[in-house]
Amino acid sequence: MDLSGVLFFPVTPFDAGGALAGDVLAEHLRRGLEHRPGGVFVACGTGEFSALSEAEHARAVRIATETVGGRVPVLAGAGGPIGAALAQARAAGDAGADGLLLMPPYLASGPREGYAAYVAAVSEVLPTIVYQRGPVVLDPEQAVELARLPGVVGIKDGVGDIDRMQRTVLAVREERPDFLFFNGLPTAELTMPAYRGIGVELYSSAVFCFAPEIATAYLNGDERLIKEFYAPLVRLRDKVPGYAVSLVKAGVRHRGLDVGGVRPPLVEPSAEHLDELVRLIKSGLALVGAQ
Repeated sequence: MDLSGVLFFPVTPFDAGGALAGDVLAEHLRRGLEHRPGGVFVACGTGEFSALSEAEHARAVRIATETVGGRVPVLAGAGGPIGAALAQARAAGDAGADGLLLMPPYLASGPREGYAAYVAAVSEVLPTIVYQRGPVVLDPEQAVELARLPGVVGIKDGVGDIDRMQRTVLAVREERPDFLFFNGLPTAELTMPAYRGIGVELYSSAVFCFAPEIATAYLNGDERLIKEFYAPLVRLRDKVPGYAVSLVKAGVRHRGLDVGGVRPPLVEPSAEHLDELVRLIKSGLALVGAQ
């Protein structure tokens, strides 16, 4: 799977009645595509995957594949209970998605071989990137075992243990030099210097949703943004659980597209925090010479 550059993780817009706003999602995607992302990951973490019904998930993926029209790969979120994960995977396949980002199962946990069977079942449907986060923390040997599954094409790391990831990257790439690794931490740009040091170049960019000019400038080497934009954004993000998504949606609204609010258990940013976000966006855009 050919993924490069900034990876776009769109939000899922909701209308005034709380329903999925398909026309707004299509516009959100069109605006992002103007800035040439390397791939679109729809109905994933930033897209409030855990808050979507199966019908909403399927609709969001279909809108994404139709809007993108084959210009870049489209991957869909899948996960949770095995039945739901398989239904999401099949719906994504029917919609023309190129692959899946597999979220962890939840509530029930099993031994290593049980998780391998879970991944194997889903990855038979579409090429799959395993998301390491929460209850899924892979040791290098387990990562190698998963990488041997024909349908598994990558691992996205949401844990941030650089020592473990370095050993994992080395072990997996001995067998599969083309295997994909991603930095999947929230506001991933802040930690990319460390990930690049262990050979991981791909990362998810939530900032691309609301400030693609900033995200693209960082990709192109503007390291000033680490201190001047991303570090203060992370400090703001860490003030309230769930702000990794809530602030992104607020940022999209601020840039002129009404994507609605977030669904519970997430909450909207306070007025004080929203003002701080607006100031950060303004200063970040000024720094890269954008409006």
